[in-house]
Amino acid sequence: MESELLHLTVQDRQVVDLTPDLTRFCRGRGDGLANVFAPHATAGLALLEVGAGSDQDLADILGHLLPRDDRYRHRHGSPGHGADHVLPALVSPSVTVPVLDGTPMLGTWQSVVLVDTNGDNPHRTVRLSFLAG
Repeated sequence: MESELLHLTVQDRQVVDLTPDLTRFCRGRGDGLANVFAPHATAGLALLEVGAGSDQDLADILGHLLPRDDRYRHRHGSPGHGADHVLPALVSPSVTVPVLDGTPMLGTWQSVVLVDTNGDNPHRTVRLSFLAG
C-alpha cells in the first residue's frame, strides 16, 4: 500500500475540497482503491458537490443538528466544542474511491471534502492511501 500525509490549515469551521490532492496522488498508480482518512476526533470526510452552495448547505445543516451551546458533556474548548466530537458519528472519518488507470472514479459533481467544524484547531492532517488492485 502506498500512502501520503496531507498537512492542512483549516480556517474556522470549513468544508475543504481535497479532490485536487486525491487526483494528483492517484495519477500514474493504475487500478485500485484510494482511501482518504482524517485521523481526528473532530473532523470527517464526505462526497459532496462543491461550489454550488451544497458545501454551505452542509455547514448549515450541521449547525442545526449540532448546535454550538452548552448542552454537551464534553465541555473543554470553545462554547459548543462537544458538537465537534459528535461530528465523526455523522460524517465518517474516511471515504474510499475506486481508481481506474490512475483516475479517481468520482461522479460528475462529486468531490472529496474534509468537513471540519472545530475552530479550536486549524491544523489538520489527512492520509491518502492507495491499494493496487
